[in-house]
Amino acid sequence: PRVPDREKRNFRQQAAGSGFIIASDGHILTNNHVVEGAEKITVRLADQREFTAKVVGTDPQSDVAIIKIDGSDLPVLPLGNSDALEVGEWVIAIGSPFELNQTVTVGVVGAKGRNRMGINDYENFIQTDAAINPGNSGGPLLNIHGEAVGMNTAIFSRSGGYMGIGFAIPINMTKSIEQQLRTSGKVTRGWLGIVIQDVDESLAKSFGGKANGGALISEVTDDSPAKKSGLLQGDIIIAINAAPVTDVADLRNRIAMTPPNTALTLQVRRDGKERDLTVTVGEQPADMASIAKKMNSTTLGTMGLTLQDLTDEIAGQFGYRKDQGVLIADVEADSPAAQVGLQAGQLIEEVNRVRVRSLKELQQAMQQAGSAKQVLLRVRAGEHSQYVVLRGE
Repeated sequence: PRVPDREKRNFRQQAAGSGFIIASDGHILTNNHVVEGAEKITVRLADQREFTAKVVGTDPQSDVAIIKIDGSDLPVLPLGNSDALEVGEWVIAIGSPFELNQTVTVGVVGAKGRNRMGINDYENFIQTDAAINPGNSGGPLLNIHGEAVGMNTAIFSRSGGYMGIGFAIPINMTKSIEQQLRTSGKVTRGWLGIVIQDVDESLAKSFGGKANGGALISEVTDDSPAKKSGLLQGDIIIAINAAPVTDVADLRNRIAMTPPNTALTLQVRRDGKERDLTVTVGEQPADMASIAKKMNSTTLGTMGLTLQDLTDEIAGQFGYRKDQGVLIADVEADSPAAQVGLQAGQLIEEVNRVRVRSLKELQQAMQQAGSAKQVLLRVRAGEHSQYVVLRGE
């Protein structure tokens, strides 16, 4: 007997998230990951009215999105000032965890300025212990005055549920982004054209400083705003418009949020002396993410290393000779490189028993090896060198 063909079935996946109205005409602020890839978005208000929403604009790098429903005279949640938040201050999270609509939880601000969480490209999170669970994403974090000071975005969890640590995007960060999304549907970010790294106590002393903090320039891109302003490799940026720079994430976020063609005064430390330089911020290239990925893939970045060639100045500061090897500029936390004890300031002299004196020679040695899953390095720290086996994840 003939067996009839089985009917093809189309499966659709549904997901739920949260958001809040920021304009009476129906503009709603939410997370990009809540609406990303959605074929249809349905918004249900507190009074159970339902609307079909359209996406106005999204910014995956910060995980912010603006959607809109057709309405008028809708209730609007006032936006507060996240910069005024203090650690220990009471906050309120509202959302629909597990589709339990209009759920309210309370906690305190546990920390501000959390970054390098691996959640977004641009991170400056408010940490809170107010219960945040799946479905809370995109909902508001309120202060005790009922103002939105953040947008609930993520949780730190080993189980997939609440474990006492949640993260919200500061509302001041979203204000600039949502304004651009509503105007043009996209976000334009500022750009200097530098590679930077954090400054610890040992690096500060090596570059003629007394205190850590700021951001050390390890590379300046040709024809970039930084190059045109006179910034040099080895400069430490310690302030922008007289406001101190704490670390790499702080500088990166502040430059990204600065509109292109804005003139900034950068206070830098060069050869132990401080000076002011004026730089006109450029527009971040559209393919910035792919450029960064390409740079990392050719400089052992997949194993947690950021490398750079030795200049005469940097070689002298670290006690090396120019062309002696390739300098480790930065080591990513918890990476394979960090796990074997590699540190910024060390020098790579050999790759798979091949002598290397520049990034170009290092890349050629890596290409000859064929596989980058395991690399044998000879690394120098001061007067001593040792062999280290670096294994990829």
